[in-house]
Amino acid sequence: MKRSFGRTAASLLSLAALALPGCVFAHTKEPLDTDLNQTKLGAKTGTASTREILWLFMWGDASTQAAAKNGGISVVNHADMEDFVILAGLWWDHTTIVYGD
Repeated sequence: MKRSFGRTAASLLSLAALALPGCVFAHTKEPLDTDLNQTKLGAKTGTASTREILWLFMWGDASTQAAAKNGGISVVNHADMEDFVILAGLWWDHTTIVYGD
């Protein structure tokens, strides 16, 4: 009896993980601005990222300052945030994208 309950529970958990949005794979991009209809992007783009693996190790610098430096930007006009996640965070890539001159 215990074996069938364990198999049923494992099957239900597996099905729930596949059915829940973003558990297997997610790729999103969001603006970090509230006044989108007035935004001028500028001529340059810069990015900076942090990465995480196995929910234990994280490295990188995804700050706005690092993204502006990487793009040679002195005046930031707009910023976006992009996330790429596999298996609910087993692999996570977080990127800040800045636009300006």
